[in-house]
Amino acid sequence: MTMINGEKGADKVTACLPWASISAVNQAEVHAKLISTGMDEQLAWWHISEIKCESAPFDEGQARMAGALVSTTKPFGLSLGDRACLALAIQRQAMVYTTDRIWKNLSLGIEIEVIR
Repeated sequence: MTMINGEKGADKVTACLPWASISAVNQAEVHAKLISTGMDEQLAWWHISEIKCESAPFDEGQARMAGALVSTTKPFGLSLGDRACLALAIQRQAMVYTTDRIWKNLSLGIEIEVIR
């Protein structure tokens, strides 16, 4: 959303796109948010596909991890989409980029970068 909307921090997101991945769950989340703002469904999906980062299928391992993360993340109010993002990052030992400052309070063995 940050990049599509040209929000503060979009430059940091753009810089990591050549190697970035996004969970298919998070793609659905972004798609729904764009549509809920009044954007046409096809245009919303076009914006997502133009980003050109890898779409990672939400697999059984990520599903199990996202479910298990509920006990760790419940105090911070993280959603299933948030946990799907984190599960993919944990599985791949990748850095996570977020606009949600509360994520810096998580200790999950991965780097979390707050972009604004």
